[in-house]
Amino acid sequence: MNTEAPTADDTPPTGSAVEPLRLLAEDADDLHIISAALQDAILRPVDIAWEPQARRVTLALSRFCWECGGTRVMSAMQFGDVLSVKSRRLPRGPEHALELLAMDFEPGEAPGGRVIMMFAGGGDLRIDVECLDAVLTDLSERWPAKVAPTHLAEGSEPA
Repeated sequence: MNTEAPTADDTPPTGSAVEPLRLLAEDADDLHIISAALQDAILRPVDIAWEPQARRVTLALSRFCWECGGTRVMSAMQFGDVLSVKSRRLPRGPEHALELLAMDFEPGEAPGGRVIMMFAGGGDLRIDVECLDAVLTDLSERWPAKVAPTHLAEGSEPA
């Protein structure tokens, strides 16, 4: 991944009001929309809260606003009806940055299945759910991003 500073064309006009994003996922297609909105979101392992008694997983993320260009916003993603949570190859240091690349849903016994959150570096978080019940909401005002994420084509070298 290569990052470059945003250009003036990437930022929304001054004073333009952008409504906070609020999305609900009840099926795989809905989750793919949220996945696109969360591409390149940054979080830390301490920003992932698994509450087994409440059957809930909550993540606090710094979301890159692709729809606004050049800004970030604090967001929260919450999954309900969670049966179990497992991670693979994710760093556990509390201040280690995790960059979310995508989310996918693998159906299991209907209406349940498994949400897979894939991170840069090859790690992932698996959330087994009784049924897909996920919410994404923006929590803060937007601020200018220090750099805009860019993705290299397969086999490309960074400039």
